[in-house]
Amino acid sequence: MVEKVIFLGLGSNLGDRNENIQKAIEHLKDKIRIAKVSNIIETEPYGFVEQPKFLNCVLKGTTLLSPFELLEFVLEIENKMGRKRLFKWGPRNIDIDILFYDDCVIDTEKLKIPHPELHKRLFVLEPLCEIEKDFVHPVLKKSVYELYIELISSRKE
Repeated sequence: MVEKVIFLGLGSNLGDRNENIQKAIEHLKDKIRIAKVSNIIETEPYGFVEQPKFLNCVLKGTTLLSPFELLEFVLEIENKMGRKRLFKWGPRNIDIDILFYDDCVIDTEKLKIPHPELHKRLFVLEPLCEIEKDFVHPVLKKSVYELYIELISSRKE
């Protein structure tokens, strides 16, 4: 089987946020060969805004896991690290989102790839641009950089 290129978004806004992200990256190394990790940025909460600020980053890697195995793997890491899912967009010690899995498009109840909200999130697009600005979104057919510029422009209007 051929390794697939993946991009994951990591975020934390509870506890030692930086340590949480570093621990998650260490766990991810069990089944992902990590090629690049963006700088960690501090961002405002998205969705539910009455909560602490987040630290976010994006990593690029390769894996032999299928998309659904990758989902199970990241959920397992979140559980192992004590993630509590109290409500949508609520505070969390760790969040690991699958942003892209090669150029695959998956739209099931359990898994949606590319991540359906990534083009609306500066905290994803900014670190993605840092590590792979020319990667083309397989549905929107635009580079990560183009999506970033569009989002920044739309917020100025």
